[in-house]
Amino acid sequence: MDKLIECVPNFSEGRNLEKIDKLLDVFRGRKGVKLLDYSSDEDHNRTVVTIVGEPEEVKKAMVEAIGRAVDLIDLNFHEGQHPRMGAVDVVPFIPIRNVTVEEADKLAKDVAKEASEKYGLPFFLYEKSASAPHRENLANVRKGQFEGMKEKMQDELWKPDFGPDTIHPTAGVTAIGARMPLVAFNVNLSTSDIEIANRIAKQARYISGGFRYVKAIGVELHDRGIVQVSMNLTDYTKTSLYRVFETIKMEAARYGVNVVGSEIIGLIPMQALVDTADYYLRLENFKFDQVLETRL
Repeated sequence: MDKLIECVPNFSEGRNLEKIDKLLDVFRGRKGVKLLDYSSDEDHNRTVVTIVGEPEEVKKAMVEAIGRAVDLIDLNFHEGQHPRMGAVDVVPFIPIRNVTVEEADKLAKDVAKEASEKYGLPFFLYEKSASAPHRENLANVRKGQFEGMKEKMQDELWKPDFGPDTIHPTAGVTAIGARMPLVAFNVNLSTSDIEIANRIAKQARYISGGFRYVKAIGVELHDRGIVQVSMNLTDYTKTSLYRVFETIKMEAARYGVNVVGSEIIGLIPMQALVDTADYYLRLENFKFDQVLETRL
């Protein structure tokens, strides 16, 4: 594989194991594509898949996977803590090796064009592929979610970039585009009060005056009786995990709440963890190439 591109499709199904398995089957044993990771969450009712491969093969796999999701997922019956607007909610393409952002952008547009024509599904371009500044931020694109998207799309500002001007009746609408590596990072709190998680998320996210490269929401974890600050760090080199984690700990203390754990969803660049270890261990003169795995 001379060229490698990563794709991290988010499917709006995290509970029905049979449906999840059928979605994953699209990627398993496929020439030129490797299924690196997947994570399903019942509270979010969402499955995040990570694949990597040759651009053309990744394109073929994603077009097929989108069609599979359109067949399997009906958002009229979907409930979950995570915001969503589509059966395939978001499809980011991330350049990994010998691939430029421009090439990732073209691949995203090629997938959107082909899938929209095959399945009658509308697509919004976001992040590096956005066709207008107000479409760069996924939260702006997804605002209104599935239930409000029909009305939203009547506004000329929110006509889709590909596909019909009306929402798909069961599969909704999909955001697709090129972006840099993202870290999905969640912090769990020792309370069931969702308002506390919402307030802390507001302090952390950029759109409310927080960290420039953080998107955050409060989420209830019903099976555990706690709440969570669920985040995407869109550039870990400029907003580090440890800085965000320490801020959440500090904000939680204001409400007499402790951090009881954290989690990474999907894959994470090794450098992000090395930076975190460097901070907490107060390492002196430490270099990335001291990590054993980098020498193998």
